Amino acid sequence: MKKMFTHFWSDYQYPPAVLVNSHQSATRNNFQLQSESSVENVKIGLAKFVFTLIVLLFVNQFCNAQTTLNIKKDAHYTPSFSFGNKILLETPKEGLWAIATGWENDWSTDWHYAQPDSMVKEGDWTILFGKIKLPNGTWHLRDAYHKEGDKIKCIRRFEWHSNTELDKVTLAIRWALPTYTEKVFMPGIMHYGNPSGYKDCATCVATFNKDVAPDALFEEHRFSMPFVSAELMAGKKNYGVSIHSLPTQVPYANIRDQWWSMGVSARNNTTELELLSGPTAMNGKKSVVKAIWNEALPYNNTWLNIKPNAIIEKTFYIEVHPSPQVGFAFKKAMDTNIDIFKPFNSEDMPSFKEIIDLKYQFANTRWFQDSKSAGFGMYRFDANNPAYVMGWCGQAASLGFALQELKPILKDKRIDNQVQRSLDFLATSPFNKDGFMQNFVVADNKWSNQDNVSQGQAMYNFAKAIESARKNKNYKIANWETFLKKASDIQAKRILAADWRPISTNEAFFIAPLTLASKMFMNKQYALAARKAADHYAMRHISMKEPYWGGTLDASCEDKEGAWAAFQGFMAMYELTKEQKYLDYATHAGYVTFSYMVDWDITMPASRLGDHYFKSRGWTVVSAQNQHLDAFGVFFTPELYKLGKYLKDERLQKMALLMFRSCGQMIDPFGSHGEQIQQTNYAQAGDLTNVYNFRGGYVEQWTVFWLTAHFLNAAARFNEIDPQIIQNPSFKNF
Repeated sequence: MKKMFTHFWSDYQYPPAVLVNSHQSATRNNFQLQSESSVENVKIGLAKFVFTLIVLLFVNQFCNAQTTLNIKKDAHYTPSFSFGNKILLETPKEGLWAIATGWENDWSTDWHYAQPDSMVKEGDWTILFGKIKLPNGTWHLRDAYHKEGDKIKCIRRFEWHSNTELDKVTLAIRWALPTYTEKVFMPGIMHYGNPSGYKDCATCVATFNKDVAPDALFEEHRFSMPFVSAELMAGKKNYGVSIHSLPTQVPYANIRDQWWSMGVSARNNTTELELLSGPTAMNGKKSVVKAIWNEALPYNNTWLNIKPNAIIEKTFYIEVHPSPQVGFAFKKAMDTNIDIFKPFNSEDMPSFKEIIDLKYQFANTRWFQDSKSAGFGMYRFDANNPAYVMGWCGQAASLGFALQELKPILKDKRIDNQVQRSLDFLATSPFNKDGFMQNFVVADNKWSNQDNVSQGQAMYNFAKAIESARKNKNYKIANWETFLKKASDIQAKRILAADWRPISTNEAFFIAPLTLASKMFMNKQYALAARKAADHYAMRHISMKEPYWGGTLDASCEDKEGAWAAFQGFMAMYELTKEQKYLDYATHAGYVTFSYMVDWDITMPASRLGDHYFKSRGWTVVSAQNQHLDAFGVFFTPELYKLGKYLKDERLQKMALLMFRSCGQMIDPFGSHGEQIQQTNYAQAGDLTNVYNFRGGYVEQWTVFWLTAHFLNAAARFNEIDPQIIQNPSFKNF
């Protein structure tokens, strides 16, 4: 039997031995037993077989169980939600319905509550009724519940019966967990409390805990996937509880472009999932939003001014479910949210060919060569920005691979020269004990700068270029191979050292290139280093006590780039070893990575984005700190597509194609692309004084080369998977 971990790294425990197997459809609830040993690889023993039987018994117990609506009748009707015989979400003690009619100290006051006083059954619907009587009128309230698959749909209706207007109103939807938990997941906003980002900069990211941040409520348009999920222990089992919203602007709003807010609050030793008709809160402050790079700004007066005989309805869904893997309850919520919004159609998006042609057109505006150097610049080459940058925003080595693969499509005679000369020059970068230099300024004739993110990404680009060149034999690659070997020697030695412990998930970017280098150079040390790094990051992150973080250079927090680094690394290890545990790790990291993807179309106000009838589905939120959208998600679309193939999940494949094509929407006739899409009340450029005007903005001046390179690189990797994907406009391989 493989050893079970009992060792700890700092504060982070090795993950449990069971991981959810992410197969869709009828086998969704099956589980795979996975041992976590980072070195041993022995056959399954008797003890493992017995443990597998235990897991299967757990599965069989719950395979037919779903979210159940319970209605208790005593003095009134009290709804709750359970899984099996375990109640996991219930009506708050104050009442099912809550309405505030005042506003003081930047928050709703004068709350009124009601419980249902009658119930009817209408077909498959269960409908509860109640009233809140006020001096100048009566609120007639109604909840209509309907079972849809694994979830319960609810339409909550508020009717104001009066001849007078009611000012400063807040409507609330509240559901209480049976216990308090801080394990809260809000896609694009909060990953289990954002412990790393909050520790690094408490004003830069949101967190949640009952002592310093008891309310975490955000505008619905800030959510990449509009749900809130909480993970908790009930008895000896682990569960997930989620609320999903159909995001909407609020009628009778007091401010321009006011939406419902969603999140959690710590109350009475419980965690509540909440929807409010506008008020927001984070990090101990009320009526604020995370609006700029390092702080929140006031976002006040978000009440309603209700007109006579007004009717307001809000649709949401509730689901509760078991989750035997700690740190993975959010996956079920993501699956459900994707099934609600079905963001699969990409027929209304730019085509692969259109995007590839425009991006290559723009790439040539960044090409520079002289007697000393050649390559693609991070910016246009002129007196102000004469520099090549490998990795991060520059991606100078990326097209050395991409253009080889896309050459039959682009049919440009310049490609061979661009590939050969750019990689020949970059391979001259000098080394020290920490690796190679990544920046070269032409005017100074000087190399500088090192960071792990950039080195890992550049090594991957070199490895892919060598791999392609060995197949087509059109290039002289000896210098490329020497460069990659030297870089791999340094990083493998460093990772295999006994004292190696990376700060964040950033060094996971070394895993994929080391696996490739281990195969092409027949070097076992590279594979051992990749395995050690992969097992280390699984140990740290699978439980989500420390979510994936630190994969960007401008935000030290939970981010999609950190999750992508792990996702790429785990996928590479699975493809190298075919060991099931790495596919399970990749599933976890992959789901975290694409949780930053928007799965719905956010309505835009009159704005730059509104000018383009911008559709947000398929774009990605940057991080817990930088909450604008960008097109970075195109870079991991081929791996997402492959994950879908391995898991036999067509949804992932369809979303991968959607992401690539959707992120081509804002490309202009020159092939240029801005980086910052302001889908929410967050901005990094322009007028940063009026938070109410941020939404819909577009920063198109920041046109660093990754916005071109990642599209071409991803297209090339799709071409490796199946040329029909990018060459056949009607491709449907499902």
